[in-house]
Amino acid sequence: MVDLAEIQAAYYMVAATGVLVAAVFYILNLRVSQRNQELMLKAQQQTLETRQAQLFLQLYSQYYNKDFVAALSKLSKMKYQSYDEFWEKYGNVESAQVWDLLSHYFEGAGVLVRKGLIDSSLVSDLVSEEFFDFWEWVSPFVMEYRVKTNHPKTCENQEYLYELLKKSAK
Repeated sequence: MVDLAEIQAAYYMVAATGVLVAAVFYILNLRVSQRNQELMLKAQQQTLETRQAQLFLQLYSQYYNKDFVAALSKLSKMKYQSYDEFWEKYGNVESAQVWDLLSHYFEGAGVLVRKGLIDSSLVSDLVSEEFFDFWEWVSPFVMEYRVKTNHPKTCENQEYLYELLKKSAK
């Protein structure tokens, strides 16, 4: 005949074994979950890097566009001392298009960097010399334009990018 104490001992052993199995399963499940999270984060990082590379290549492809190169050349030949002189000499559609093409390109680069969509070092490696020349050439005009037209945010991302790239160049 089976003693009640033996039945209780067997019951406790079965219960303890169940708890042990559940704990082991839980620990294994946590490890699998942690590994899945690590893989997911790695995949997200790779996706982000891929997207940044795509944005950079789009920026880069525009940089060697014949219209962009021509605009840089034309802009470098424009000489003026003030906002009013600029409009007097270059206040035509063709000159405005040259200025707009370059300004929008660099503004877009500034937005991408400011929003963290591409690394500033990529922009620095690609266009820092041209951009420094461009911003230093147009910034007096932009500052005066902001005041005269009451548009204080005009070219703000270019200014941000310029300051950031100048700091990192030091």
